[in-house]
Amino acid sequence: MRIAVGGIHTECSTSSPVLMQPDDFRVLRGEELLGAEYFNFLDAEDIEHHPLLHARAVPGGPIARATYEGFKAQFLELLRDALPVDGLYLAMHGAMNVEGMDDAEGDWISAARAVVGPDIPVAASYDLHGNVTQKIIDQLDIFAGYRTAPHIDVRETMVRAWSMLVRALSTGEKPGVAWAPVPVLLPGERTSTEDEPAKGLYLKLPEHDKVAGIWDANLMVGYVWADEPRGTACAVVTAIDKVAAETAATAIAQSYWDARSDFQFGPVTGSLDDMLDIAEKTETRPVILADSGDNPTGGGVGDRGDVLKALIARNFDGALVGGITDRPAVEACFAAGEGAEISVKIGGSLDPASPFVETTAKVLRLDDTGVPAERQAVVKIGGITVILAAKRRPYHNIADFARHGLDPQTARLLVVKSGYLSPELSPIANPNLMALTDGVINQDIEALPSKRRQQPTYPFVKDFEYTPLVRLSARFPGA
Repeated sequence: MRIAVGGIHTECSTSSPVLMQPDDFRVLRGEELLGAEYFNFLDAEDIEHHPLLHARAVPGGPIARATYEGFKAQFLELLRDALPVDGLYLAMHGAMNVEGMDDAEGDWISAARAVVGPDIPVAASYDLHGNVTQKIIDQLDIFAGYRTAPHIDVRETMVRAWSMLVRALSTGEKPGVAWAPVPVLLPGERTSTEDEPAKGLYLKLPEHDKVAGIWDANLMVGYVWADEPRGTACAVVTAIDKVAAETAATAIAQSYWDARSDFQFGPVTGSLDDMLDIAEKTETRPVILADSGDNPTGGGVGDRGDVLKALIARNFDGALVGGITDRPAVEACFAAGEGAEISVKIGGSLDPASPFVETTAKVLRLDDTGVPAERQAVVKIGGITVILAAKRRPYHNIADFARHGLDPQTARLLVVKSGYLSPELSPIANPNLMALTDGVINQDIEALPSKRRQQPTYPFVKDFEYTPLVRLSARFPGA
């Protein structure tokens, strides 16, 4: 049996003016896809995997229409060339936004369905921060979403989706998908599965999996920073039994609705000034401060200099900032060379609205991979060490700092553009603080532009009634 494999994976803030272009994506094709660690679980007896195209990018602004159409055309051409296939596995995210398009995943998956035809099972894996629509559900036979945030079950989720597809092909069983939208949109920082009530809600999902007729149960938080009609939380269930699917989806949806007002930020949270006040008085280290409004892994631009500006104003000693995206500043560092003192503007290189600082800095280290867009530089401004990146990227792993000879654990204050901390940084935070900074993924979600979201949706509207309504995929057996 032949399973074709591909997809597109990113999330997009509609408030960001920085459009994603082809160079923002890591694209895997052919044998490179099958050989990538990301996909190396694809191994089953009597199954041949046919690689298509998989494009993945650090979250950001909307995808330029030409970029999306180019990837989609390549994917569909490879899929047509792969026919006949017995199944299709799509590794998706679910929160993609494309210029002039409201349901990009719906467009991608529908186009794939049109190529393979109505008789071929299609499975998809999703980030729990993806948005789901009836159009998406109507194309799928199998769905699996992450159950952790921070996401430590990415591979496990992909295996769940793929394994269900293998099961369907091997046994001849015909699963279907049911879903129940929940009119709630909350940020990931208030719905981390490290904290209640999300922790308890997600721990209940495997209990639904054990029910006869249920293959996989999911709770999708959705993506709040896209002002688009499809934004919603939902329950999604893959099953072979309609009644069992409807029962599980109803229970999951109702449980999320009932808990809607209980979700809170996990770490100590407040204004930037309040968090820096705490950091200055704290004797333990490292204090890790999350600059939440400019987090690139949530769709933030990553080029804001407001936290750096505040640190300079306080003459803060012992801070490590990882990092700020500013290609012109990186190029200025390379032009000057290591050890040089330079006058440099840091911040605001991508988004004209982003704050910046003009300062004097010493170039400590230059990191050149041979690709100008991937260069990095480390500079010192008084007692503050700053990593500058030519390309948008997070600094969420110890290796991101070790690469530059820096040890986050010895810093008095580590500043990262993040929401909830990554699994590597969270254990060393002593303590973890989150600043409610400005940016295109501002945590003050009630104040976000909301011209196109369906209403009523909590917390934009708080006083309304809700009863779960389960909707079946058009492909659900017997639907």
